[in-house]
Amino acid sequence: MDKKIQEMQFLEQNLQNLLLQKQAFQMELSETQAALKEIKNSGEEIFKIIGQLMIKTNKEKIEKELLDKEKILGLRTKTIEKQENSLKEHLDKVREEILSSNKK
Repeated sequence: MDKKIQEMQFLEQNLQNLLLQKQAFQMELSETQAALKEIKNSGEEIFKIIGQLMIKTNKEKIEKELLDKEKILGLRTKTIEKQENSLKEHLDKVREEILSSNKK
């Protein structure tokens, strides 16, 4: 019984970590999409911040970089969502096992 409770706590911690990662990726994805929108609405002069420098850059090049980043972040988010669903299912099974053994 103690092993099941420990397993449940471990799964809950993993789920919490996964949700934090997902939130970070979603926030970065949102920022990337906002940057893409601004690029489309801007003129030809585009600047990119690198460290403490702001450097003038090519509009097409930065747009391609952001589109690639958007694609990668979308894939990472989907992967995390799959892991999240799998972890939730496993956690539900362990909870059910604990509850059913407590009823006995």
